[in-house]
Amino acid sequence: MTTPTKYVYTFAEGSRDMAALLGGKGAGLAEMTRLGLPVPPGFTVTADACRVYLATGQEPADMGVQAAHALAELERAMGRSLGSPDDPLLVSVRSGARFSMPGMMETILDIGLGDRSVTGLAKVSGDERFAWDSYRRLVQMFGHTVMGVDGELFDRALAAHKARRGVSDDPDLDAGELMLLTDEYKDIVRARTGQEFPQDPAEQLARAVRAVFDSWNVERARIYRRREHIPDDLGTAVTVQAMVFGNLGHDSGTGVAFTRDPATGERGVYGDYLPDAQGEDVVAGVRDALPLTELGRLAPRVYTELGDHMRTLEDHYRDLCDIEFTVERGKLWILQTRVGKRTAEAAFRIAHDLRREGAITADDALHRVGGTALTRLMFPRFDTGPTDIPLARGVPASPGAAVGVAVFDSAEAVRRAAAGDRTVLVRRETTPDDLPGMIAAQAVLTSRGGKTSHAAVVARGMGKVCVCGAEELTVDTEARLFTTSSGVTVHEGDTVSVDGTAGTVHRGALPLTASDVGRALHSGIATDPLTEAVLTTLPHADGVRRLQVRANADTPEDAARARAFGAQGIGLCRTEHMFLGERRALVESMILAPDDTARDAALAALLPLQRADFTGILAAMDGLPVTIRLIDPPLHEFLPDRVDLAVRLARAAHPDPRDRALLDAVERMHEENPMLGLRGVRLALTVPGLMAMQVRAIAEAVVDRLRDGGRPYAEIMIPLVGAVEELRLARTETERVLAEVAAETGTPLTCPIGTMIELPRAALTAGRIAEAADFFSFGTNDLTQTTWGLSRDDAEASFFPRYLEKGVFPVSPFETIDRDGVGRLVELAVAEGRAARPGLGTGICGEHGGDPDSIHFFHRAGLDYVSCSPFRIPAARLEAGRAALPDSADSSDTR
Repeated sequence: MTTPTKYVYTFAEGSRDMAALLGGKGAGLAEMTRLGLPVPPGFTVTADACRVYLATGQEPADMGVQAAHALAELERAMGRSLGSPDDPLLVSVRSGARFSMPGMMETILDIGLGDRSVTGLAKVSGDERFAWDSYRRLVQMFGHTVMGVDGELFDRALAAHKARRGVSDDPDLDAGELMLLTDEYKDIVRARTGQEFPQDPAEQLARAVRAVFDSWNVERARIYRRREHIPDDLGTAVTVQAMVFGNLGHDSGTGVAFTRDPATGERGVYGDYLPDAQGEDVVAGVRDALPLTELGRLAPRVYTELGDHMRTLEDHYRDLCDIEFTVERGKLWILQTRVGKRTAEAAFRIAHDLRREGAITADDALHRVGGTALTRLMFPRFDTGPTDIPLARGVPASPGAAVGVAVFDSAEAVRRAAAGDRTVLVRRETTPDDLPGMIAAQAVLTSRGGKTSHAAVVARGMGKVCVCGAEELTVDTEARLFTTSSGVTVHEGDTVSVDGTAGTVHRGALPLTASDVGRALHSGIATDPLTEAVLTTLPHADGVRRLQVRANADTPEDAARARAFGAQGIGLCRTEHMFLGERRALVESMILAPDDTARDAALAALLPLQRADFTGILAAMDGLPVTIRLIDPPLHEFLPDRVDLAVRLARAAHPDPRDRALLDAVERMHEENPMLGLRGVRLALTVPGLMAMQVRAIAEAVVDRLRDGGRPYAEIMIPLVGAVEELRLARTETERVLAEVAAETGTPLTCPIGTMIELPRAALTAGRIAEAADFFSFGTNDLTQTTWGLSRDDAEASFFPRYLEKGVFPVSPFETIDRDGVGRLVELAVAEGRAARPGLGTGICGEHGGDPDSIHFFHRAGLDYVSCSPFRIPAARLEAGRAALPDSADSSDTR
């Protein structure tokens, strides 16, 4: 007989290690129960059950029976029955995915209330107002979440009742008014759905669980998962928990606490507390919460007990903990804990401090930070002075500096972002429906809420600049403007600057300056706890990583900057960039040359200029490898635009003969698909003297550096090779020129000669190509284009957004390596190349070289180095170190 699958676990049956099955919330509740913390009892319906439901439209056959047994056990533990007319048990139903998705899925509180049980709740609690407040909340949440009623209808009804009573806060409505409001809410449900609000508590519970399952696939949840790279097939668990009530008067309340500041990482007491409220009120930001320290004044004993539990949880999880709690008539209940979302700054500080305190190892600390976070810390900040008076101040919820035009709804932020505008989304408070606008905007600004509000939590998770609770602002979304307490009005379309570090908003665009972290990385000198944390973490990453990190740099200045950031050489020096600007005329002369003599003269004029460039770069990278790629793009890219030339000739009274010659050359060299045309090695083999000039410039630069006492290490890379015959011909010519320069100067020259693997055929025949190559460098930009058969610029401007939306691409293959296609070609080429030539050097110089996820793939694929832009080098060093850590290291996921 087959044992039925277990779909329901009581809190006492789970643990923190079961997050994949019970979700983060269920696993946290189970772990706190094991630790003996005051957790209201309950049970969790697993993510497995959700996956079955989403696949079939039906709950698993055994789930209902298991849930009924768990509910009966909960009723025995609480001494009350769900929906009893005398002493009702009420429960909350909450989502709980493996990875935190704050506000993206559904929650329904007060399940079990109805027209009969509300009277029993009033009697047993001795508080009629509390009972009707709980009932109206249930009808509102159930009506919107489960029955699909527009939530704005409930909000308007509530606002009308407060206006009629002349009050501003929900707690100021008495029992009679709340009774009328509840009846009005039920009328709204009936009018909008044609159904009555269900009175059967079992029906309420079953429908609520299904609604949470369904919320896994609501639009905002899908958008959030795409943004955070969370798989779509995980599903969500559902926790069912006995209700405890923070809306029972002045000695009750609800709050969120952090064991460290999630914005800065500083130790201390951080969070919000809202008296006489339920938990959703804090997150929604509909009332301005008190600082958590105020709980110490209102309820010293509860505050002390909360502090003890916070220390217990941080010691247990060895990380920043985000804790939700409720105080019911002086009794503290812990409702949830999770490893808290944090800013990039907080991530580094917390990991560094915990390492220094001995709570975690150096490897653990490295696991807990990432290259994306480090890159954020290198973003510029505002350069403000004493005359830069802010329009308003609020809570610095997510740091950074952002400038954009003010917009007042999510759709407008998305529309303007699509048009290329930078925006700041301004709201009284955000809701989960604002997620698309939050993603599109550069910053989020709200007049309500604190560090635990929806806007703050989501913005921190996305690395968006955010200022919350700017109470000096009156936001009018209908008029599309906000007004400050001093009378200044900012309309939609006006430019504002938001400082998420200082918590300020300014009119106009403030100037930017380099970040402290960027300066510290360049100088190697720590100036504060954050830069100390970064400068401590990076050397550990360097000590454990196997991958080298080189730079893509084309000038001595870029090379010097890259070296200051820790580059171990240059993996890609693009020589075509040296043909631009004033030198373009010489390239034009080479192209227009009527004979070999004229072409040789143009190349001779280019030679000393190229030599000087290479000499400067080799000096900046003295002692480190510099991989120099010979000219790659089609030559017509160095000529004027065809349309511009034609217009110039048509308008000229006396046309310039050179313009006519240039137009003739442009038309002669026109290609339908230049990306796959005469470029790379094909130029080297068909344009006489071009490759020889470049190789000679490299060789003479090496000689110049050697004579000056330098230690030049130049590598010559042939681009766009598709067949070993091409590389052999190019290698023969390269070696001839190197030998020629060595003979002329009396200086032995050894320059490794390799190729870029950027065509599928090159990857598939890598074993043969390796016979003529000293090294491979993967040009994954072109390899991705040629493997997918698409043009990056055209695709990203046309169908890419749609493909990402539909899930064809989980992420752009130009942003993160396509492991199944392009990645397999890389692995094949590495394996076959090294089989043919043991010790073959391999690296990657495409944009993927600076992408954190791709770096982990390249580590596993066995490459020797990654190469990226100078600005991304610190992040690449960090990720290369993380890629080398054993799987057993603590890798707490704070998504």
